[in-house]
Amino acid sequence: MTMRVVIVGATGNVGTSLIEALAAEPEVEAVVGLARRAPRWQPAKTTWAEVDVSVDDLEPHLRGADVVVHLAWIFQPTHDQLETWRTNVLGSIRVFDAVVAAEVPALVYASSVGAYAPGPQDRPVDEAWPTHALPHAAYGREKSYLERVLDAFELAHPEVRVVRLRPGFIFKRQAASEQRRLFAGPLLPNRLVRPGLVPVVPDLPGLRFQALHSSDAAEAYRLAILRPVRGAFNLAADPVIDARTLGELLGARPVKVPVWPVRTAVAAAWRLHLVPASPMLVDLALSLPVMDTTRARSELGWSPTHSALDAMGEVLEGIREGAGMETPPLDPDAGGRLRLGELVTGIGRRSTPRTRRC
Repeated sequence: MTMRVVIVGATGNVGTSLIEALAAEPEVEAVVGLARRAPRWQPAKTTWAEVDVSVDDLEPHLRGADVVVHLAWIFQPTHDQLETWRTNVLGSIRVFDAVVAAEVPALVYASSVGAYAPGPQDRPVDEAWPTHALPHAAYGREKSYLERVLDAFELAHPEVRVVRLRPGFIFKRQAASEQRRLFAGPLLPNRLVRPGLVPVVPDLPGLRFQALHSSDAAEAYRLAILRPVRGAFNLAADPVIDARTLGELLGARPVKVPVWPVRTAVAAAWRLHLVPASPMLVDLALSLPVMDTTRARSELGWSPTHSALDAMGEVLEGIREGAGMETPPLDPDAGGRLRLGELVTGIGRRSTPRTRRC
C-alpha cells in the first residue's frame, strides 16, 4: 500500500527535511506541500499549493490524504500577538477541522517543548508532564492552548489517529539565515558568531535546553506517518546544552550572571525594535524542563543520528556563511539587500510577504 501525505507548512526548517525524507520512502507515493508561497525547489514526488491556513479553504487540499502533517507556524510579528494567534491557533484549528471534513485517518502535529509547564532541569520529564507553559510568552501560550484543543479533538474524533511530536530546538545549516532573521534580527553581524570573537557566554540560571538536527526531527515525523502510534513523543538529542557547551562551541568563557540584566537588555532592545525576540521568550526558554525521550526511542523506534552539538554547530556555521535554501522561508536573501526588508518591517512589529512564512 502506498500513501499520500499532505504537509501543511512544508517549506520551512522541518518541512523541507521531511519532504527529503519522504522522497526516499517507498511507502509514500505522493506528497502535497502547502505553503503561503510556492518555492522554486522541486523535490521528487512533491506538488505544491499556495494556501494560507488562516483564511483559505483547506478541505480540498486534504481530501484523499492518508496522513496530514501540520507544521505551519509563524514567530513574527512579536509586537502583534493577535496576528500570531490568528495564524497559529485559529489557523491550526481550521486545519484540524479540515482533517475531519476530508475524512483523513491520521494527523501528525508539531507541538514543542515550549508547550510544557516550567519543570526540573536536574531530571528529565516524560510526556505526562503538564503542558501549561508560562502564559505571557505567545509561543508557549499558543502551543499549550493547542494541546487543549487536541485533547478535545481526540475525544470528539477517536477515529482519527493523532500524534503530537514535542521536539526541542531544531537546527540545520540551511535554516540558519531564517533563524537569524526570526530571533536575532538584522543587526547581528554574521561574523560575530565565529569562534573566538565572542569572549564570554552568560551562564544564566535555567540556561539548559535540548536541541536536535532537522533531519532527525524529520525522521521522527516519517516514523509517525508510517507506524500505527498515537499520543505525544518527546524529541531531543544528547547532550543537554548549557553555558559550558555553548562556550565550547563559541570559544568563549562561561560567566555566571543573574537573569535580570540580560532580560532587561533584551526587553529594551525589543521595545526599541532592535531585536525581534521578545523578553517573554527569554523567560520561556529559561523555564523549560529537560525532556525524557524514552517513549520516542522505544515505541516510535526513533534515535537521532546527530548530537545536539552537531546541530548547534551547523546552524552557527550557517549563520556565519549566510546559508539558506530555495524556499521562501529559508531564502538567505529574504531580508533584502543590506537586510533593508527586515529593517523596514520594524523588526518584530509586522511581517511582510518576503518574511512571513507558513
